[in-house]
Amino acid sequence: MPHDHPHHHDHDHTHSHAHHGHGHNHPHGDHLHSHMHHEDEAADLQVLATQFIEGFLQATDKTSYLKLAGLPFERPSKDGAKALKLIDVELKTDWQVGTASPSFGSRELSYLPFPGQMVQERTNMSLIYVSMDERSTLDIRDFLYQRKQEIEK
Repeated sequence: MPHDHPHHHDHDHTHSHAHHGHGHNHPHGDHLHSHMHHEDEAADLQVLATQFIEGFLQATDKTSYLKLAGLPFERPSKDGAKALKLIDVELKTDWQVGTASPSFGSRELSYLPFPGQMVQERTNMSLIYVSMDERSTLDIRDFLYQRKQEIEK
């Protein structure tokens, strides 16, 4: 059965895909249903977050931008007794200047610093909610993921 999107992996495609999990088309009733690979979904979510942050930065009325996006200005507290109020939008920029991964057969990390043209900027947004007793941080990617799940239902 052909895949619904191009990707590269090393396994034989002559076998049945009936027992494959996410990432392959599979029948649900009378239609085909497709799932993204976790890595593809994370990349898609990062693109959405980047676009959301850029829109927020360019918006002349930040509050209206957040309202139009359906962002909640109140959230339930941990115990549900009182609502937490949105008070801050925090932007944090990181610069990825290298990568590190476990080395085979060693407790040392394999480290690769990036040459200048490969250094990447990543900006993330956090929404800060408070009450008299509690402080809660919502990552914009979590909000966007929840919204995406609601839309896809």
